[in-house]
Amino acid sequence: MNLPGNASDEKEFAGRRVLVTGATRGMGRAIADRLAGAGASVVATARSNPADRPGGLFVPADVSTPEGVATIAAYTLEQLGGIDVVVHAAGASLSRSGGALALDDDTWQRNLDINLLSAVRLDRALLPAMLAQRSGVIIHVSSAQWRRPDGTAPAYAAAKAALTNYSKGLAREMAPHSIRVLTVTPGFIETSAAQARIEQMAAGNGTDVAAARQQLITGIGGIPLGRPGRPEEVAELVAFLASDRASYLTASEYVADGGNIPSI
Repeated sequence: MNLPGNASDEKEFAGRRVLVTGATRGMGRAIADRLAGAGASVVATARSNPADRPGGLFVPADVSTPEGVATIAAYTLEQLGGIDVVVHAAGASLSRSGGALALDDDTWQRNLDINLLSAVRLDRALLPAMLAQRSGVIIHVSSAQWRRPDGTAPAYAAAKAALTNYSKGLAREMAPHSIRVLTVTPGFIETSAAQARIEQMAAGNGTDVAAARQQLITGIGGIPLGRPGRPEEVAELVAFLASDRASYLTASEYVADGGNIPSI
């Protein structure tokens, strides 16, 4: 999907070696497709290996485990011969209902593993290659929930808050080596999973899909632009940040939420 007025260039990422996690659906899939469409050599990864996955290189592995990270890093460096861009799009809210008191240590750990430690471990595995070439871009996909935790997913929100903090610190450490590190924070993005939830709500409430979607929008405090975002819009932001057009940008967070978060 080419958005009106975008800077899409089929050769912009030619020669760039890219890894995208969580790349079989939603924002991760859109990001992998966008960068590959601009000429990048992309390794996509996710836990499963579905028939409908991005074309090109793919490695099935669980990024939330040390073993999965080792598999992904080894495959990426072997297949691409190095790495220029890493996009951490994998993430999930694994909290059960009932709030903070319902969360045991295992639930907290699983949320930290997929939403924080996956990025920490993979960065640690791939940064030596970037340091050797004195260039690279790392983009961590966070969540607006870290800015407006509502009590429904405390472990997820806390893990994303930690990811955002980690990203900022890593950026400052890596800047002298010409490695840029950035955070993208999406709000309500209507992925296929979100669409399924909307349809489920509509069926359960006896309403139409539009009413169920509006219920979700109202539940997060409203979206001034009046609609959820699209995965392709997040992918366009990631493509800009990963490109040479953003060569002076690092250590910053870029929010794509349609104006939902009211604070500065």
